[in-house]
Amino acid sequence: MDQFKQISTFVEVAARGSLSAAARAEGIAPAMIGRRLDALEARLGVKLLRRTTRKIVLTNEGTAFLENCQRILADLENAESSVSERSAKASGHLTISAPAGFGRQHVAPLMPSFLSDHREVTLTLNLNDRVVDLIGEGIDVAIRIADLTDSSLIGLKLADNKRVVVAAPSYIKRYGMPASLDDLAKHNCLAISSEGSQRGWTFRQNGRNVTLKVTGNMVCNDGAVLHDWALSGKGLAWRSMWEVGNEIESRKLVTVLDEFASPGNDIYAVFAQRRHLPLRVRAFVDFLRRAYAQPDYWHKSA
Repeated sequence: MDQFKQISTFVEVAARGSLSAAARAEGIAPAMIGRRLDALEARLGVKLLRRTTRKIVLTNEGTAFLENCQRILADLENAESSVSERSAKASGHLTISAPAGFGRQHVAPLMPSFLSDHREVTLTLNLNDRVVDLIGEGIDVAIRIADLTDSSLIGLKLADNKRVVVAAPSYIKRYGMPASLDDLAKHNCLAISSEGSQRGWTFRQNGRNVTLKVTGNMVCNDGAVLHDWALSGKGLAWRSMWEVGNEIESRKLVTVLDEFASPGNDIYAVFAQRRHLPLRVRAFVDFLRRAYAQPDYWHKSA
């Protein structure tokens, strides 16, 4: 029981960003929170958190441990719910937010099947590419494609994902294959813009992340357009595997600079709070996890 309390306290502190906030949520003294964390770190023999007077920062070990702990706690809640609510049915209205492109391809097509399994649930699916305010906008669950390792958001990973640089074989035949990040300056890079500013491309080089400002003759705020431009041989594009995986497999696109691919762009379900999630939310998240875990899902999706 003490071990479980230590783990749940660690997750709560990471989510809320401070010992005092976690203590207020539980109605105990911050010193008690600190003692639980000290005991957990002593038991594991590693430092999980670096604490200052203003905030806490996860160590590398703490970041890896946090994701496992979140999954364990979620699985435990689901196990308890499956027993205590065995006769209950998911019901009520579910409000979901997802990025526009991903939502069109990998959320919206699955919704009829989900509703067929849960006939007392209705839903609203909001597709947009801005970061929504879950509480302020009444969102039950948001799908995010990002690196959440340094985030205080409460999320469960739905699937792995990464970004890759792709081009049509016709473009590579005409302009050659870039061999280094410096070579990007010689190529037409199809960049995405957001609110008037162009986003950089992030890579992994010499053990650290590097974000480069690329140049090209076409910029767009819609990723689907960049995808189409890349397919038609207009240049290089930095896209997610969930979007271009099929074209890579069918050789309509090829990847370049794979040794510099940036990590941490996985697919998560994010909530405003972890505890006492409605059954309809848990059912929806479990449904997506099962769908995405199917061996052929990412190959048959278009």
